[in-house]
Amino acid sequence: MAFSSSSSSALSIPLSSSSQNWEYDVFPSFHGKDVRKTFLSHQLKEFGRKAINFFVDNEIKRGEFIGPELKRAIKGSKIAVVLLSKNYASSSWCLDELVEIMKKESGQTVITIFYEVDPTDVKKQKGDFGKVFKKTCKGKGKEKVQTWKKALEGVATIAGYHSSNWVDESTMIENIAAEISNKLNHLTPSRDFDHLIGMGAHMKKMEQYLRLDLDEVRMIGIWGPPGIGKTTIARFMFNQLSNNFQNSAFMVNIKGSYPRPCLDEYTAQFQLQKEMLCEMFNQKDIMISHLGVVQGRLGDRKVILVLDDVDRLAQLNALAKNVHWFGRGSRIIITTEDLRLLKAHGIDHIYKVNFPSNDESLQMFCMYAFDQKSPKDGFDGLAREITYLVGELPLGLKVMGSYFRGLSKERWSMEVSRLRTNLNGEIESILKFSYDALCDEDKDLFLHIACFFNGEKMRRVKEFLAEKFKDLSQRLDVLVEKSLISIEYNQYDYQRKHDSYVTMHKLLGQLGRKIASNSDLEPRQRQFLIETDISALLPGYTAITRSFIGIESKYGLNITGEIFEGMSNLQFLRISNDHGHRNIISSQRCLTFISPNLRLLYWSFCPMTCLSFTNDLEFLVELKMFCSTLEKLWDGTKLLRNLKRIDLSSSRYLKELPNLSMATNLTSLDVRGCSSLVELPSSIGNATNLEGLFLNGCSSLVELHCCPIPFAGSLDLSGCSSLVELPSFSHLTNLQKLSLKGCSRLVSLPKLPDSLMVLDAENCESLEKIDCSFCNPGLRLNFNNCFKLNKEARDLIIQRSTLEFAALPGKEVPACFTYRAYGSSIAVKLNQKPLCTPTKFKACILVVNKAEHEVGFKESGRVSCRINSKQKQSTDRYLFLTEHLYIFNVKAEEVTSTELFFEFELCVFNKTWGIKECGLLQTLGASC
Repeated sequence: MAFSSSSSSALSIPLSSSSQNWEYDVFPSFHGKDVRKTFLSHQLKEFGRKAINFFVDNEIKRGEFIGPELKRAIKGSKIAVVLLSKNYASSSWCLDELVEIMKKESGQTVITIFYEVDPTDVKKQKGDFGKVFKKTCKGKGKEKVQTWKKALEGVATIAGYHSSNWVDESTMIENIAAEISNKLNHLTPSRDFDHLIGMGAHMKKMEQYLRLDLDEVRMIGIWGPPGIGKTTIARFMFNQLSNNFQNSAFMVNIKGSYPRPCLDEYTAQFQLQKEMLCEMFNQKDIMISHLGVVQGRLGDRKVILVLDDVDRLAQLNALAKNVHWFGRGSRIIITTEDLRLLKAHGIDHIYKVNFPSNDESLQMFCMYAFDQKSPKDGFDGLAREITYLVGELPLGLKVMGSYFRGLSKERWSMEVSRLRTNLNGEIESILKFSYDALCDEDKDLFLHIACFFNGEKMRRVKEFLAEKFKDLSQRLDVLVEKSLISIEYNQYDYQRKHDSYVTMHKLLGQLGRKIASNSDLEPRQRQFLIETDISALLPGYTAITRSFIGIESKYGLNITGEIFEGMSNLQFLRISNDHGHRNIISSQRCLTFISPNLRLLYWSFCPMTCLSFTNDLEFLVELKMFCSTLEKLWDGTKLLRNLKRIDLSSSRYLKELPNLSMATNLTSLDVRGCSSLVELPSSIGNATNLEGLFLNGCSSLVELHCCPIPFAGSLDLSGCSSLVELPSFSHLTNLQKLSLKGCSRLVSLPKLPDSLMVLDAENCESLEKIDCSFCNPGLRLNFNNCFKLNKEARDLIIQRSTLEFAALPGKEVPACFTYRAYGSSIAVKLNQKPLCTPTKFKACILVVNKAEHEVGFKESGRVSCRINSKQKQSTDRYLFLTEHLYIFNVKAEEVTSTELFFEFELCVFNKTWGIKECGLLQTLGASC
């Protein structure tokens, strides 16, 4: 998909209709002797029949120059009809009229009729027309003649009606009147769009796609999900632009009017094309004989054609098969929910309509609900909640705003409560049209996303569904191109390096969940059980639940564990506690059966003590049972070849983990806060793909036998207060972050890999020895409150000049810092001059708190450093404790003298903190 770049030469789209006060609809310019009693009389009669108000010059006395009354009539007419006949140029009066008309000072439209005269003769003043013109020019000034010539050349280039092309004058006269009537409809100032919000921004963006300054024929797509405002944008644009084109047509809701199923495609296309031509020429019934008629009728006409809500390629082939069907400068605009359709038709200029901002959404709703851009007094909270529930979808904002208009505040509160769980019928019918057009497998994928995977990472969606749906990526693309889902990236991930998210609009998700829980279906026919359906249906259907593949609930369940015994095909089980309800399994403490086809087991606050089923779970991808009362999972070894993630965090009664030797693809194990867990199974060493091991808060964990390889990412052991020693981590060559915060019984640190970037050992109160090299120049060390560190450990931390940052207890700046001073400033005298820049220093400050605080009082803040009162730099945010040393890097960018003056300052809220001493050690800077 290619996007045109904006250009300063592109014509802007006007944002409002002209406010000109018109006196006449039409000003006719003609030579009386040629046409007044013949062609013109019939034309004016047809104007009168169509209620077209035209200027009559019978009472104006003609002289050598046109007077102010005639000029006023020209400026006061919406359309000027120039009837060029053989003797038109014989009248200087007519030529002066033409000059005035071609100025278009009031933005008039000019329509030309070449009556028994060739346009080329008019343009070049040749033939009989030219001879007459030359006679008129005799005795006239050169400037006057040039003005006439320019006007004739200009009017001759306007495509118009040629009498020689028509079999009879009556048909020609009818067509002229019909075109003018059509143009007058568009020229009438519209108030239909006064309430629209954000339309100016849309038009500004559309300019780069329309490029009205170019003479080419261009097709433009407007693409977006149902209800986002594609038709409104197209209609607004049509209203603003149609006056600039010879013919115009807006084909409304093509998708809705197209037969389904379409058993005779040709007849359907034939009917569409016929309707389009009738609209284009403002005639009731135009007869066509084949589908190539459009090119013959419109090939020399500059037209604007809007094809609204197209969903089949056959529709485009019938109405705008290619650009050669239309005259130069034409614009064809197609609105659709299907991006693939636009691509298939070779349309490169595509405008994607995005959702409005929060503020714009509220304004849209308020315009329909209150006829103003902001909520009325007392309705602000309700209006904002409705805007949120509608999900910023313009259609929903319009429907709900109109619905709530005029209701009392009590009714608002009642209806908002209902809206939280029910989809409005009018909105549902529009959204469901797109769902119904999908094939069965795409419908199934849509429902899976709506019920289970809305907002999930793309990687996880593929892990769960790749085996279930063939060509999953292509099917996801179909849903994207039909605007039913979108693939989004984190707003700060500008280069899209990280995983994307599969998202579905709130109302589409609500539609999908409603379809999935269709109450018209017998329970045995359903695939998904959603929300409150579960408690209502499961207890009574224990024998017919084999069809269920997914269960999702955010509410408490009053069911027994045996209910799952009939669900041999269950693949997704998600029971959460989002609303504060407890899951209830009556008279059972162990789950004895779960489907062997299960892919997702998500059960927060699970009330059972164990999972005692015996079958393997070879399809299971994720087990997530945080905050459970589980004491163990299962006995023995199970086949878990697809298992990627285990999350048992905050399951404070969990004492042991099962044998995980068959979970060779495990990437994440989270047992944070499992305060009863004593040890990890040695089988965890088989998980060679493990990327995250989270053990923080495992306060009963006594020892760590081994760690998997190759380990990547982070290892969190914070709060493991029973750990006395650690195994060697030197083989974990990809380990970047190690947290030992609060490991209060840990005495020594083992060898660590050079890949380590962050070591947090805060509150390791028993830590004495460090058997590490700390070679990584970007390493950050935190030894806050580690008061038992021996001299060797302290020297190692302090003297590693390559470290990025270090914090440790201390009462004075160490002697290894060449320059030391009391207070927060220090002067440095350099030995050489000049020095290469930049010059790096290792800085050390001793932080104290002058107030009487309890032990361990801390405050977050930064350190700023000013060099020679000019260069200022600031550190990352640190956590300050009193009588602690903080070591970090500073850089002097410009060294122009042999003396540098450094000033340090703590940027903290509490002003009782201060810098007692500071020191510097030069680490980079040599003689040039």
